[in-house]
Amino acid sequence: MSLTFCNVHFTQQPQRVVYVSGSLMKNLKLSGKKSVHLKFGGERVPAVIKPINKPGKHLYLASGIRREMRIPKAGSVFLRSLQEGEVQIGPLIGVLSDGPTSSASSPFGSRTGFIRQLLRYGSKRSYIFAFTPRDINWDDESVNGFFLNEAGNFVRKRVPLPDVVYNRLPSRRAEVTSSITQLRERFIRRRIPFFNWSFFNKSDVYRMLEKDQIVNRYVPESVMNPSPEQIRDLLDRHSLIYYKPNNGSLGNGIYRLSKQSKSGYYARYRKQGRNVLLRFSSFPSLMRTLQSRHGRALQGYVAQQGIRLIEIDSCPIDFRFHMHKNGRNQWVVVGIGAKKAGKGSVTTHLKNGGSLLTPEQALNRAFGSRAEEVLRNAKSVAITLAEAIEIHHQHLIGEIGFDIGIGKEEKIWMFEANAKPGRSIFKHPSLRAEGRASVEHILEHCLYLSKFRRREA
Repeated sequence: MSLTFCNVHFTQQPQRVVYVSGSLMKNLKLSGKKSVHLKFGGERVPAVIKPINKPGKHLYLASGIRREMRIPKAGSVFLRSLQEGEVQIGPLIGVLSDGPTSSASSPFGSRTGFIRQLLRYGSKRSYIFAFTPRDINWDDESVNGFFLNEAGNFVRKRVPLPDVVYNRLPSRRAEVTSSITQLRERFIRRRIPFFNWSFFNKSDVYRMLEKDQIVNRYVPESVMNPSPEQIRDLLDRHSLIYYKPNNGSLGNGIYRLSKQSKSGYYARYRKQGRNVLLRFSSFPSLMRTLQSRHGRALQGYVAQQGIRLIEIDSCPIDFRFHMHKNGRNQWVVVGIGAKKAGKGSVTTHLKNGGSLLTPEQALNRAFGSRAEEVLRNAKSVAITLAEAIEIHHQHLIGEIGFDIGIGKEEKIWMFEANAKPGRSIFKHPSLRAEGRASVEHILEHCLYLSKFRRREA
């Protein structure tokens, strides 16, 4: 297989003809051949080859070919020679999301800015578009996708099924419906790489890692669907636990439960935008309150050992590690944001009063001259955790967000793993370059999965 980057042009001839410059003919090993099979996404079309005397690497597609293959635009893309006499144009990358259909300028709601950034960067070396589940026509295996034009506006164009799908569907609830499950399976049956498969459940991640002797030491003790007796036991042994919904996100529904030998039990949580702190004289009274709010069975929650984290101004600090697979299929740390909890807040989430720092700002205050070594160790642990999750997970993962804590004794802890991490850390002025690097890594991994990237031996 050979891979080359070239300029694709369109001509008005109606025939099934492709005009190929001399150096490109040589690169694609087409010298002396009279015909070729062109592949684009799921389409495959035969064409006559006509060499042209033009310097550089150029491919001219007659209008008949362009129309039949549904190639959306001219520009610079890759050509991949496959078996004898077959050449693939691409890659054709699909970004799967959802959102309101009525808005032409923001078709994907709050995710539109990120998707526009992906399309703008990716269109320099691929055909990249965004789409929703409603845009797929499985009968003729095509997608009515959203492309960016030169003015930066969204335009709709029908293209074949893509070579790879990056899944950014935003709804946990939608992802477990039969229609979305069927959608994913249809892509897999057609051997179209599809990442990331779905949101993680907290309990699934803890279960995956608890028997892995290499990484389970980084995960706090966690009990799924705990009984009152198990909650009491955790509090007796650790004095501090977090009680959080298995499918939760953004810190919603989390309780910080603590036991103090002289004053009783405490529950800290957030209600209607305000931080609440309740004291209970006995454990049964604490449980009655939790059961009244969530039902006596307390199903769908995880109880997790609390960790005494490093602090700034008496406020705990944790870290969001944004991990990506790169173009060589390796896990790398692309961005790190340090999140400082708001006064009295259960979590460090920004919408709950938290603030964002760079990791250097946080660790320099906590560890002084040792800050660089602590950060280097945390990055190494994050890569080890990502590799472990990938080993134990049955589907493709290309991106993970870790919520990581560092104890005052420098021990690293992983609290949560997110398959579709938010991007709020990249809003920090000092982390904008990392935000651009994140987009670049997504596209590099798409090139890798679609085989439009040279793979090192």
